[in-house]
Amino acid sequence: MSDAMDLEQARQADVLDRQIKVATNKQAAVSAIFCEDCDEAIPALRREKLIGVSRCVCCQEIFEVNSKHYRGTDS
Repeated sequence: MSDAMDLEQARQADVLDRQIKVATNKQAAVSAIFCEDCDEAIPALRREKLIGVSRCVCCQEIFEVNSKHYRGTDS
């Protein structure tokens, strides 16, 4: 006979399975050929390694620095 603990463990296993399926079934975005900020070509190797990339390295670094600044953190 199942007790409350067995039922809860089964429920948690079902929830975890669903969460894993959602996380692994996300569609990958297509990488942009040109940077959305400066319109320079994004190198093929960067587009290949980072699926869904939309900025060149320089613009991505600037974007990340500005994001940190607006969050109010220094690191």
